Amino acid sequence: MSDQNNRDQLRSIGSTTGGGAPAPSDRNSLSIGPDGPIVLHDVHFLEQMAHFNREKVPERLPHAKGAGAFGVFETTEDVSAYTKAALFQKGVMTDMLARFSTVAGEQGSPDTWRDVRGFSLKFYTSEGNYDLVGNNTPIFFVRDPMKFPHFIRSQRRLPDSGLRDNHMQWDFWTNNPESAHQVSYLMGERGLPRTWRHMNGYGSHTYMWINAQGEKFWVKYHFHTEQGMEFFSNQEASVMAGSDADFHRRDLFDAIERGEHPSWILSVQIMPYAEAKTYRINPFDLTKTWPRRDYPLVRVGRMTLSRNPENFFAQIEQAAFSPGNTVPGIGLSPDKMLLGRAFAYNDAQRNRIGTNFHQLPVNQPKVPVNTYLFDGHMTYHHSGNAPVYAPNSGERPWADETGPMPDGWEADGTMVRSAYTLRSDDNDFGQPGILVRDVFNDEQRAQLVETVAGSLLGGVREPVLSRAFDYWKSVDADVGARIEEKVRQGSAAKPAEGMGEA
Repeated sequence: MSDQNNRDQLRSIGSTTGGGAPAPSDRNSLSIGPDGPIVLHDVHFLEQMAHFNREKVPERLPHAKGAGAFGVFETTEDVSAYTKAALFQKGVMTDMLARFSTVAGEQGSPDTWRDVRGFSLKFYTSEGNYDLVGNNTPIFFVRDPMKFPHFIRSQRRLPDSGLRDNHMQWDFWTNNPESAHQVSYLMGERGLPRTWRHMNGYGSHTYMWINAQGEKFWVKYHFHTEQGMEFFSNQEASVMAGSDADFHRRDLFDAIERGEHPSWILSVQIMPYAEAKTYRINPFDLTKTWPRRDYPLVRVGRMTLSRNPENFFAQIEQAAFSPGNTVPGIGLSPDKMLLGRAFAYNDAQRNRIGTNFHQLPVNQPKVPVNTYLFDGHMTYHHSGNAPVYAPNSGERPWADETGPMPDGWEADGTMVRSAYTLRSDDNDFGQPGILVRDVFNDEQRAQLVETVAGSLLGGVREPVLSRAFDYWKSVDADVGARIEEKVRQGSAAKPAEGMGEA
């Protein structure tokens, strides 16, 4: 069959699975109703995610470029009314590890490229390891994990030339309008933090907290830098990328070495469990924030980084994080992206580091372990000749919890591939519009126009270019018009061959 005939046939059936059967959806994962959890028998999603986790070795994909340090989290406030988690009881000090990163760049890429920054934390608690895997923005580009591999590939490199491509990323963004909130953050000043020490961090997702009485609450984590927020201009970041590609890594290491220990205040927004069902914004949509006037910040404690790694590879590169690593008093939520990541992250670590990545010193909990994870590559810790199955008639205990789960929630409905059910204030362009009009000042809006226009001039072609103008006009009519005017003027000033390529 000719290549043209093959392309015609594929157009008629859409995408397929690796086995050649028609794929059910590349847009939505399978869930119990539009707002329910994704399900294990969504084989297409699991195959997409498992393959994506193994797409490159050995560096992370994404968040390859990064560094970190060790420190302590101290709970300074009484939040026991909301969670029984040991690390969040007043006065408790918990050893921890933080890793900061860029999302799209490879290991050798500059720290100061415009990008979202990863903000990953591992708490070595008295109840086991708790991982909080977030970013320096409170939202993300997509709300369904089925789109995640597609999004990451759109930000990386072309399959033929191996070059990064503005057209490709704008094609994805404009085809997925829920990206507008995060793109507005990225194209604003927060896309270029001056240092990791001078940026905030967020859990981004909605999590569950459970108190000692079994009461449940929905929470969002906010880490506010005590160093103050500072940013690079486009020109400063470009100069730094050329003069010191490891600037952020160097800054964090040197500051701790000098005894300047960076710190962040953790606060949470708390939503009563029942209010999630009727709140005007879907509280589990990762592309949305909760207005603080409805759910004000509640202070929890302070995170301080005070110790540099002794060996970067062993302690930072081999550090493995997963939002699926929770402890009693903390649970997941119906956030589809969170549920997808809870599977994907540990699966990616098994590919990247090895089956027993959790046995490496940096990933080991500081409590006794009795796991039925058995054998596999590079097994070091083991259970001797104790039974390796459960239940057993020996003396080795096993877990046997039945009935309603303390960190569970109700879900009922037909299995569907669907976006979340729209609520009264669920508009993809509403919150980014508020960000641009009400949070940004005149100078920041002007810089946003410059940044977006410059990106669109970098080889973005029709029909994507016109979609990008409409995208920004939907965020804010004035900003969108200014972006279009600047791009049109810039395109007119290009040589004829440049216009031909556009």
